Amino acid sequence: MSGLLIAAPSSGAGKTTVTLGLLRALRRRGIAVAPGKAGPDYIDPAFHAAASGTLCLNFDPWAMRPELISANAALHRSGDRILVIEAMMGLFDGAADGRGTAADLAAQLGLSVVLVVDASRMSQSVAALVTGFAGFRADVRVAGVILNKVGSDRHEAMLRQALEAIRMPVIAVIGSDKALSLPERHLGLVQAGEHATLDNFIDHAADAVSEECNFEFLLRIARQGLNRPSAANIDRLPPLGARIAVARDVAFAFPTSICCSAGAAGVLRFPSSRRLPTRRRLVMPMRSICPVVIPSCMPGGWQRRRISAPACSMRQRATSGSMANAAATWCLARA
Repeated sequence: MSGLLIAAPSSGAGKTTVTLGLLRALRRRGIAVAPGKAGPDYIDPAFHAAASGTLCLNFDPWAMRPELISANAALHRSGDRILVIEAMMGLFDGAADGRGTAADLAAQLGLSVVLVVDASRMSQSVAALVTGFAGFRADVRVAGVILNKVGSDRHEAMLRQALEAIRMPVIAVIGSDKALSLPERHLGLVQAGEHATLDNFIDHAADAVSEECNFEFLLRIARQGLNRPSAANIDRLPPLGARIAVARDVAFAFPTSICCSAGAAGVLRFPSSRRLPTRRRLVMPMRSICPVVIPSCMPGGWQRRRISAPACSMRQRATSGSMANAAATWCLARA
């Protein structure tokens, strides 16, 4: 499904302001958007409607049935509109049992995640933070980062250099600006109808977002979405024991670890011309998958690692909504 989930590592990173700025900026460019809000929030949707000129819908992965969420999303984005949903809390924060997160919503709807990072108190550490979020779940694709509250050009350069090292695109950079803070009170923002200058605030947010924003890339990842195999296709996945050959151009698709078929012996080849962080993630669709950590490549040509893993039911993972993303990250050669 075409769309984006605007998320953050935690509350207070500025994702509401960024979402409002993006909605207004896209509207200025004549791009039809369908705004949404994750969770039962009734305050933020009014801001989204003001920014986009379109009704905002709630998508609650904890309280709403998956069929209802999918049907509402399809209806809301009819007419080839781009779904732009603002997450709640942190990307992986949910109920006490861990369910109902914004990440669950992104996985269900196949939305690319844009991570809004409050960079006001960090520099190179941004790479560690983003690597952790990008690799935490295989079915959630963090496609890019928006750096918020950046202090200076030098600060921006350090942040960009750190993210370039982990091959994470920077979609936009927003400088530190006290005028971009919305007034708050107990349990949330002051409601939209109580802001006499709300339209001016949204215009200012749109200007700030647009100043250093790669809209072409943003629209491309929104339209790509997250392609992954459906539960109905599991029976057509490669059999156990298949030989896995990972292509050069997909060897760096996801950070952190490797997923392979249970009991299968795969050969992973990494070109020495590129350096990898300590752990990287490739996701290969198999009947049974389990993460296996592979060391970074060493100099001296193509390095090989033989891998195997204990069984883990992919059908169970598929029905629980955590099936791995297998979009263009594998190629298969039978043994």
